[in-house]
Amino acid sequence: MDPKPLFDPKAAHRPLRVAGFMSGSGTNLIKLGERQQELAAQGEPLFELVFIFSDRSDGGCQGEEIARTAGIPYFSYDIRRFYERRQTPRTIGTPAGLALRREYDRVAAGLVKAFEADLIALGGYMSIITLNRCVNVHPADLSRLDDRGRRRFVGDDAVLEAIAAGEKELRSSTIWADLGVDTGPLLMLSPPLAVDLPAPLEELKADPKRLRQVAEAHQERLKEAGDWVVFPATVEAIARGRLALDQEGNVFVDGEPAPRGVIL
Repeated sequence: MDPKPLFDPKAAHRPLRVAGFMSGSGTNLIKLGERQQELAAQGEPLFELVFIFSDRSDGGCQGEEIARTAGIPYFSYDIRRFYERRQTPRTIGTPAGLALRREYDRVAAGLVKAFEADLIALGGYMSIITLNRCVNVHPADLSRLDDRGRRRFVGDDAVLEAIAAGEKELRSSTIWADLGVDTGPLLMLSPPLAVDLPAPLEELKADPKRLRQVAEAHQERLKEAGDWVVFPATVEAIARGRLALDQEGNVFVDGEPAPRGVIL
């Protein structure tokens, strides 16, 4: 079957409506909002953030301030309290756990429906989500595979693992998210960020604390050089109708297969 656009602006007759989901500082959503304003100023209102949702209500999320500045609604529903009140572990690894997460996500699903959002942009959202039509950003090159054909650099320590493996460049990736950890079709890759080590790699690997500090510094640099570039670019490409998927989850850009995503 022919690939289907993630969003068809000609059929919609309006800009892409985006729901921003976040848990912390929300810098990715800030950059997304800035790109929205730039496009509007150029006479191309391709997409719009319609609300922000957070899984935190403990004061540790900057979503309310971001939403206030943007002039859009903000909602929070604390996932920690949700699980505490049910005295249940926070997992989706069992059928009961997955059902409970779907229960939690019903609130967000209701907001997505009410605001007629076409896309959920996960801008630092730290909970696995059971909703569909989500784009996520990850600080690693998800086109890099191991000997078994699996994505090599996934999870929270992806930058550290890439540096420890001797990678010379780092990239951020965007994916059409599913229930896995950094799984789902690979959409786009950021420009490369060169790895700059203060000492030989073997020396750093012999000092795990120092290696982690180096990785954390690179991850901060990659946020600016990678996440903040590829995340808005992906949403813009979706809004333009450039990205599509077939039934097997293969990615197409402008009608052509893109098995390694779109490399910026």
